[in-house]
Amino acid sequence: MERRVLIGIGLMLLVAVLPSILFPPEPRAPSEQLAGDSAQPAAESSQAAAEQPERQRAAVSPAATVRMPPQPEEASDIPERMVTVESPLYRFTFASRGARPVEATLQEYRSFAPGDSGSVQLLPDESTFLQYALVVGNDTLPLGEWDFEPSAARLDVVDSSATLEWLGRRGAIEVRLRYTFEPSSYGFHVEGSIVGGPANAAVSGVLLLGLGPRIAGVEADSVDDFRSYAVVTKAGKTESVKFSSLDPFERMALDGPYEWIAIRSKYFVVSVMTLAEGAPRLGGAIATGGRRTGRTATDIDVVATLPVPSGSFRFAVFAGPQQYRRLANRGHDFEDIKPYGGIFRPIIRPFANFIVLILLWMHETLNLAYGWVLVLFGLAVRILLWPLNQKAMRSSMAMQAIQPEMKALQERYKNDQQRLQQEMMKLYKEHQVNPLGGCLPLLIPMPVLFALFFVFRETIEFRGVSFLWLPDLSRADPLFIIPILMGLSMFAVTKLGQRGVPPNPQAKMMMYLMPGILTFVFLRLSSGLNLYYAVSNIASIPQQWLISKERERRRQPSGK
Repeated sequence: MERRVLIGIGLMLLVAVLPSILFPPEPRAPSEQLAGDSAQPAAESSQAAAEQPERQRAAVSPAATVRMPPQPEEASDIPERMVTVESPLYRFTFASRGARPVEATLQEYRSFAPGDSGSVQLLPDESTFLQYALVVGNDTLPLGEWDFEPSAARLDVVDSSATLEWLGRRGAIEVRLRYTFEPSSYGFHVEGSIVGGPANAAVSGVLLLGLGPRIAGVEADSVDDFRSYAVVTKAGKTESVKFSSLDPFERMALDGPYEWIAIRSKYFVVSVMTLAEGAPRLGGAIATGGRRTGRTATDIDVVATLPVPSGSFRFAVFAGPQQYRRLANRGHDFEDIKPYGGIFRPIIRPFANFIVLILLWMHETLNLAYGWVLVLFGLAVRILLWPLNQKAMRSSMAMQAIQPEMKALQERYKNDQQRLQQEMMKLYKEHQVNPLGGCLPLLIPMPVLFALFFVFRETIEFRGVSFLWLPDLSRADPLFIIPILMGLSMFAVTKLGQRGVPPNPQAKMMMYLMPGILTFVFLRLSSGLNLYYAVSNIASIPQQWLISKERERRRQPSGK
């Protein structure tokens, strides 16, 4: 999709340059196995490390050698039990071995993966999410292998918060965990304590938290979803590492301390986060490139670290949708996990966030389907820009009116460019013309259009939302009706914009080529974006028609 956009931009630039060439003016002066797999031979791991780029090896600190301990080869004598925690929003299933989640089902979201019509389940079978290990000096306690005793076999979280406690013992060491759930919030809070020895003293160290290898695929377009996979961290600012940026076995040290560390897909996220101000932050993480399918990276091994001072620790877990308001309510700028804008993020992001809030407000306040919200939004933008567009179009007409005088000046001062510039500025001032005024109708809506591209691509509120014949506003129109309508409406606007204008080969070529190029670019873009742009074009037709009539009236006295 992004490649199609870049091709379209290139073609538009070509169209802008090609007419001036054809009609020149009169002469004037890989491996499939995860790096974290304990079965990987040490020789292969050493070879992979040796082949890493120098910048990556230099970035790996001594802590990078710490790995999640392998699972035991023999099963425990104690049978593993499953504990279910359910609310109207989610259903978490925990395994007693390791006290870790093995299922995170989102009740309100449907999976679009082929052959799966159930609710979204975020954790794949091989998930290491929240797999614990404790490093104390040179020793590692593989808590993921421990059997924990739960305080309940099932927990229903309906009207108020609920707590699930776990107790694990091995030898003289005792680990207690407390998970606190809220009915209206995805995720839970974790509090833990570790004591041991003859005096039952607190055990301090570093807690390792697994976060890999990915979020389960739940989208119809799995390749597009995989391209969105990334590890995102927040220290002073938000930084993102795409799965595809790491080769298999390539390791990267993510140096903290961090407020949160997350793995995200296109619409969902799993994360561990500092619980409160003043609490110990996550120390950092190691990301190791994993499996690829062709050129698409699907897995990554991530291990985060958390200091355990005085034998206790606290942090928060989030496993849910990338809903803007829910993310913002978590604090710590968690809403920054959304990738609005790519490399243009500083410019696009403010527009995108503002547009999302407006669309959500219209949907909730007016109680309208999102499709009709987009129709109203397109109309509202054109109405708000009407006075400014009117002024800009009249400025363009004024520029056309002084073209004869402009050509005369160019002919008179063709050998004196400095004098020509002075006379042209004098001409602009005399006729009160802004030479850049005619560009405003194109430039003003562009930030909104670019922001909407990312809003419909990344905003979960539009995922799976149907409108008329469109099955999903976040995906392309399967019948291509909306992009074709958008192209035709653009042609109509351009045609009216040239009505009453002296013949111009370049403008005529643009009139035919630009709508076709944009239709090609928009064919596979979200139908919601196409709907907005088509409505915006259609809404601008009356203004273009009125301006064209005014342009013709101004030309009549001259007999042209």
